[in-house]
Amino acid sequence: MTNPIPKSLEEVHATVDTQKKGFFRKLLAYMGPAYLIAVGYMDPGNWATDIAGGSRYGYALIWVLLMSNLMALLLQSLSTRLGIVSGRDLAQASKETYNRPTNFVLYLLAEIAIAATDLAEVLGMAIGLQLLFGLPLIWGVLLTFLDTIVLLFLIQKGMRVMEAFILALVGIIGLAFLVEMFLAKPEMSVLVTGFIPSIPDDTALYIAIGIIGATVMPHNLYLHSSLVQSRKFTRNMVETKAALKFNLIDSAIALNLAFFVNAAILVLAAATFYKAGMFEVSEIQDAHRFLEPLLGSNLAPIFFAVALIAAGQSSTLTGTLAGQVVMEGYLNLRIQPWIRRLITRAVAIVPAVLAISILGEGVTGDMLILSQVILSLQLGFAIIPLIHFVSDRRRMGKLAIGLLVKVLSWLVALIIVALNVKLVIDEIAGWITAAESPFVLYVTVVPLALGAGVLLLVVTLTPFVKSMLQEQRTHLHAEPGKVSVFEKKEFRKIAVAIDFSDIDGHTLRYAISMGAPGTVYLLIHVVESAGAILLGDEIRDKETSDDAERLEHYAREMNEKGFKAETYLGFGNPKSSIPKAVQDFNADLLVLGAHGHRLFKDLIFGTTVDSVRHSVNIPVFIVREEN
Repeated sequence: MTNPIPKSLEEVHATVDTQKKGFFRKLLAYMGPAYLIAVGYMDPGNWATDIAGGSRYGYALIWVLLMSNLMALLLQSLSTRLGIVSGRDLAQASKETYNRPTNFVLYLLAEIAIAATDLAEVLGMAIGLQLLFGLPLIWGVLLTFLDTIVLLFLIQKGMRVMEAFILALVGIIGLAFLVEMFLAKPEMSVLVTGFIPSIPDDTALYIAIGIIGATVMPHNLYLHSSLVQSRKFTRNMVETKAALKFNLIDSAIALNLAFFVNAAILVLAAATFYKAGMFEVSEIQDAHRFLEPLLGSNLAPIFFAVALIAAGQSSTLTGTLAGQVVMEGYLNLRIQPWIRRLITRAVAIVPAVLAISILGEGVTGDMLILSQVILSLQLGFAIIPLIHFVSDRRRMGKLAIGLLVKVLSWLVALIIVALNVKLVIDEIAGWITAAESPFVLYVTVVPLALGAGVLLLVVTLTPFVKSMLQEQRTHLHAEPGKVSVFEKKEFRKIAVAIDFSDIDGHTLRYAISMGAPGTVYLLIHVVESAGAILLGDEIRDKETSDDAERLEHYAREMNEKGFKAETYLGFGNPKSSIPKAVQDFNADLLVLGAHGHRLFKDLIFGTTVDSVRHSVNIPVFIVREEN
């Protein structure tokens, strides 16, 4: 037998029970994963891009934040759908779909994105410590190693403790910026004009892409598809749909809180620095220093620094978890969380220490913005596979995304990829123009950019090609597998489709033989007359009343013999009516008998069975007439 795919984040997998009564109690059981995701949308990297955008362009780029937040909500909902329905995180699903070389490159890109995220967190924490306690920046960077202890403690205490810790930090950030907004008093009439889309110049495009990269983060797509699997629920259609609904509510609340924080940072920069004519403020340290004289309160810089430390500390936890998901999903490699934490942190600390030592502390703002642009450049390689996976009916069944969501998702992917392509082309062209010897760029940077383009095409086209090849093989025999013994299946809800022909008794006997004590049977009959097709359940003709009476007769006979039987009378096309009855009944098994219309029996029986079989996700037992 093949080895089962390991559970994503196995130490917290299915550890939170959601079997609660009442809407709000059930919602509270599901709430939590989105807050771990939301902190990634308000990490120190966002602060740099938001401050740069607000100080240079006032409120003009706030629409980018809103658009990014809507994109984030859509993409995170796709991520939760993948995890809940398929039981796979994004890395595991990619490993199942792409070949080994492609997966290895995707893994490296995901690790680069996580390293860029961690770089922003390291710098943000160090800057916060420096602002609050006067600690030299390089010492603050080195001290960020200590949060490994916090991470290990929280993981050992369980998922809910970890979520509570993060929620507390998010609350601190939100409260701090609520105070900042009160002190800044932004002009609301001018602020609303920022929701009108505009890109003032090329620098604004660079900052806008950085904002998108800082908001819609690729590692969050991997992480969210894993975290939702920490919730334990019954794997049926009703409970799965409920899980999707509650996680969407969770995501909407958490990401709107993140939008408030990001918008508050940009608005704060616009209401203070831009208004004062200080258009070049992009360093977090400068923002902190200028807040007190501009707002006239010594509380403003203190709240600013506290919020920055809280943002850095909360984000570092999610970065580590995302790294674990990526490594285990792509490489099937499990290592101790503290080792994973040290590796991730070392990758971020080394370039930060080198840059600060060689170029000075003034380089931190540029490093933060660069880290967010790197994140944005990685987005296409996470978003496109995600859209493919949640669109795949073989993977997702009836819960694959519909046409409207699919169109919106591909539109978001197109916008992000198009912006990134323009940024890459503009940046490389600028480097070549400014370089004294562009040959080095032509043999290094240009081939890398072309390689990234080829990889993007591979990631985009591979699922389409595999889907077409699988469709062509649907009539071939499956690969032979090893025989294994299953425990005897006891069906608790059995749906029986009957048509008042000679085979009915035969069909019911088979259905009863597959039941157990306490099994409930649903007897289904579909009225297929022209009137039934036209009027549905409003029809009152003799055929309908006769069919209803005969169906009740079967149910009475079964009840008198000690079996529990219910009835369902459908109207119109059995190909749609039977699956609907099965779904509403939440059946475990469907038993089908041959059609009673003698002239077209074989033709109709075959097409109906094929259609019904592919419309339900439970076993189907077909009963033919005995010769």
